Amino acid sequence: MGSTDGFQYRALYPYRKEREEDIDLLPGDILVVSKGALQALGFKDGDEQTPNQIGWILGVNERTKQKGDFPGTYVEYVGPVKISVPSHRPRVQRPLPATPGAGGCRLQEALEQGSPLPDLQEQFSPPEIAPPLLVKLVETIEKKGLDSEMLYRTSGSELRQALRTDWTLGDLEPFDVHSLGEALRGYLQDLPSPVVPVSVHGDILRILQEIPQPENCRKQLLLALESPAVPLQNTLTLQFLLRHLGKVSQQAESNSLHPRALGEIFGPLLLRLPGASPELSPDFSVLFLEILLQTKELEPEQLPPALPPKPPKPKPSAASLANGNSVPLQDAEWYWGDISREEVNEKLRDTPDGTFLVRDASSKIQGEYTLTLRKGGNNKLIKIFHREGKYGFSEPLTFGSVVELITHYRHESLAQYNAKLDTRLLYPISKYQQDQVVKEDSVEAVGEQLKVYHQQYQDKSWEYDLLYEEYTRTSQELQMKRTAIEAFNETIKIFEEQCQTQEKCSKEYIERFRREGNEKEVQRILMNSEKLKSRITEIHDSKMKLEQDLKKQASENREIDKRMNSLKPDLMQLRKLRDQYLVWLTQKGARQKKINEWLGIKNETEDQYSMMDDEEELPHHEERTWYVGKINRLQAEEMLCGKRDGTFLIRESSQKGCYACSVVVDGDTKHCVIYKTATGYGFAEPYNLYASLKDLVLHYKHTSLVQHNDSLNVTLAHPVLSQPPAR
Repeated sequence: MGSTDGFQYRALYPYRKEREEDIDLLPGDILVVSKGALQALGFKDGDEQTPNQIGWILGVNERTKQKGDFPGTYVEYVGPVKISVPSHRPRVQRPLPATPGAGGCRLQEALEQGSPLPDLQEQFSPPEIAPPLLVKLVETIEKKGLDSEMLYRTSGSELRQALRTDWTLGDLEPFDVHSLGEALRGYLQDLPSPVVPVSVHGDILRILQEIPQPENCRKQLLLALESPAVPLQNTLTLQFLLRHLGKVSQQAESNSLHPRALGEIFGPLLLRLPGASPELSPDFSVLFLEILLQTKELEPEQLPPALPPKPPKPKPSAASLANGNSVPLQDAEWYWGDISREEVNEKLRDTPDGTFLVRDASSKIQGEYTLTLRKGGNNKLIKIFHREGKYGFSEPLTFGSVVELITHYRHESLAQYNAKLDTRLLYPISKYQQDQVVKEDSVEAVGEQLKVYHQQYQDKSWEYDLLYEEYTRTSQELQMKRTAIEAFNETIKIFEEQCQTQEKCSKEYIERFRREGNEKEVQRILMNSEKLKSRITEIHDSKMKLEQDLKKQASENREIDKRMNSLKPDLMQLRKLRDQYLVWLTQKGARQKKINEWLGIKNETEDQYSMMDDEEELPHHEERTWYVGKINRLQAEEMLCGKRDGTFLIRESSQKGCYACSVVVDGDTKHCVIYKTATGYGFAEPYNLYASLKDLVLHYKHTSLVQHNDSLNVTLAHPVLSQPPAR
């Protein structure tokens, strides 16, 4: 077979073949493709340099010698090469695959059995950007805030103790940011191998010693960490952590976690020194991380490869779709035109997965749009590209309009485009309904609808509470069973040692008693030995049964956790609806007594609100009785020390543009942020609607803060500087 022109490609991601004609890929594999094979598919000179636009490519894997098809989105172009002509065959059009998460099964199996954490290579595979456990911890920490002075500086939390024997992470919301921070450090500490392998320590040391300029040193360190000696999963994990720690250091004014402090905390966890080394001082790992974090802006997050969608199905009739392809974009309910990212975030707040809208791209380029999709409790921004009258999320662009594109993905999963987005476009945020959340036109009708939503919310809450109680109970039982298994192991060890000791000693006694003709003592010794062995067997059997029960219960516990998570979007949506109706009624002047009736709350015989005949006598109308200006948390706590529950003050917050409310609850001072937004003041959406701080204080004189925080079951009853009523 003669040689001909061809091209080389390098695999970036692993791929396991799904059909007989496919070939397997591992990162770093070299693929060889003949020029003739590409021409047979209709591609021109130059197209070979953009394999992601080709689709499926016929070639040979140099490592395995397999010949077959591989996805062009999983490789990069290397260059031309002379090769033997491979045969090609006609193929039908075929969608590209979602990248498999090869490490998930192995990790899940290890966690079910309570085993130590596996290596990073077994925890995830690209296009995932980091281990799922680590991503979940970091996302929850960032959600709860990075401004705490004790972040990453505490130890001894219950969460960390629990994770020493069980790395299956359930609901992390109940834990504070300090416990989560300790759990993250524990995760890095429990990894069998460090994130930065020992094989590159020499290169890192040389760079730190020879390159004094921080920015040049940082660039060389990053190059060294991308060498073939560092597994791809380790590189991705380090990049993910650097982005997170960069965000933490940006809050250094509040948390005092400058790059040096973060280096001291995380450096030894990421780059572990192998025993005593004359060349490597303990400061080596600290300096390494400090330099990596000394950059003025965070690097953009690496995104997984974009995969072309399946060919669009035949268009359904307009009558069968809420948004038929014949609908102009301007008339589509989910198209919001030129609105800001902040407005989009506000509209998608607390919505379930699958909620979406489309807006004009911030680039302002004609024909480019942005789809914002709710997934995993976060907003995912997806660019809609446009060229030569065609639209799509990635090459090749195959849809005739934005409406056609959105309609397609309302019926097909976006996993066709990105394996991480395994959802359809389910719930459009309609621009036609946003201003009419409360559709009823009378106070009585709104009250009756509030009653319906409140009952639905209570039913869902009751279901969630039952699941939470069951989850807590089974979690405690799982921990007890794990402790019991450890005790079984120790007991078996003791019995086996005792059995060995008895066997050694009994041989001598048996021989002696047999010489003496004392068969009775011989039988007694043999009987004791059998009893001991039988007891060991019983303990082994009990341990095995307990391990089987543990595995089954762990599986049931995970199912409960899934059901709890599936209820959360419904709960948030119902609570949001209920609260919007409450706000509407309050603004319309509905009395609290009537609202309580709709909510099913019994009014006391002497209603505290009806007793207040002259509302103007409230000290709350005087701002000087509760507004204390610019003081810090400690000063606020000193002012409120020893005061009765409900005593409060309002002060300027350390968070720019916000205020803080400090209030006494159960004898302790609690603090919460008051946001100032375009719609008004408030503790959270949809409550940011009070025209002034005074209006907010007067409202929460009668309304408990418990609706914002379960630990704040209190009203703003007593301004800190008001005079107590005369007796």
